[in-house]
Amino acid sequence: MMSFKRFVLRLTQSYVYEIPAKLSTKVDQQLLEAKSKIENAVIIDNDAGLYAPIYRNISKFTRSYEIMEKMLKVYIYKDGEKPIFHDWILEGIYASEGWFLNQMEENKQFVTNDPNEAHLFYIPFSSRLLQLTLYVPHSHSRDNLIQFMKNHTEMLITKYPFWNRTDGSDHFLAGCHDWAIAETRGRLLNTIRALCNADIQAGFSIGKDVSLPTTYVRSAKNPLNDIGGEPPSKRPILAFFAGYMHGYVRPVLLNYWGNDTDMRIFGRMPHVKGNKNYINHMKTSKFCICARGFAVHSPRVVESLFYNCVPVIISDNYVPPFFEVLNWEAFAVFIPEKDISSLKNVLLSISDDKYFEMYERVKKLREHFFWHLEPVKYDLFHMILHSVWYNRVLSI
Repeated sequence: MMSFKRFVLRLTQSYVYEIPAKLSTKVDQQLLEAKSKIENAVIIDNDAGLYAPIYRNISKFTRSYEIMEKMLKVYIYKDGEKPIFHDWILEGIYASEGWFLNQMEENKQFVTNDPNEAHLFYIPFSSRLLQLTLYVPHSHSRDNLIQFMKNHTEMLITKYPFWNRTDGSDHFLAGCHDWAIAETRGRLLNTIRALCNADIQAGFSIGKDVSLPTTYVRSAKNPLNDIGGEPPSKRPILAFFAGYMHGYVRPVLLNYWGNDTDMRIFGRMPHVKGNKNYINHMKTSKFCICARGFAVHSPRVVESLFYNCVPVIISDNYVPPFFEVLNWEAFAVFIPEKDISSLKNVLLSISDDKYFEMYERVKKLREHFFWHLEPVKYDLFHMILHSVWYNRVLSI
């Protein structure tokens, strides 16, 4: 098994982010004080309702979250017309950006109408609606989408004084479509980008950007429908994967393991109402394979957590969600793309005790990946916002 510590080292060797800002305002001083309190947080072994081993540093996380709840103020730009701005899609594979945008705009605790007291500035665009609105079918060109975002950014910079104070480093956005990482280049590279396509080779910056979880929402009215799964004793399948043969990794996975009797490795499963066959396989498998397609991210990472299935991530250069605070090595397996031939041996080498420990940690972790109709503490809305806040504060 690839050590996550080596994985982290490989990801971070060439990616260092520095903020070029003069810190002099009241807001700057508040952030500096917050940073000091987080870095000097009183060491705790556990916290009510939280399980320490799933975090990289539970002391810093809980202290940071507590300060965020008390202090953070976000100014949302009112510019931009629907559907690209101030609009959302709450179902499907790109739903994360829609849920976050919707709940951010409706929030009363963190949102301020006074930009002078804001610690962060939110650009409320939807990468999915940008694609649906402006992409010319079969053109194979995203240039007009990229130019649109460039023009909008230049308008904000010209119209308001907020960007120039920190060169955009206190601004953020959230985009889940694969193309969002390209649409937010240029001057938007200075912002904190919450992206599902968290690919360091494509420009995702560790320590600045945030890995946005890809959550496949099947029902906007009931996003937590049918979660859960069987206990370890009722999971006869060693590992499961099903999906389109997108990209170069999945065909290799299917070629090596498609006929293995201990695992269930398929191409696309026939669609049935409610997708029960796919979900039932996740609920009865020990490990769920999260193999990259065209892009590094996959909804299977979050689906695995929903169905108490230990995720096996096969996606080089992918930064997993909430990398800032979660200790992914404690509950997930990482397989380099070149080592797909060793997949079964790696999984069989995990002892029953170790697997049970990972299984229990997945159950304790999954609350951080839940969308609720009304946000609750430590849920997905708050975790996304916290990662944006955390990266901003610690980069000061």
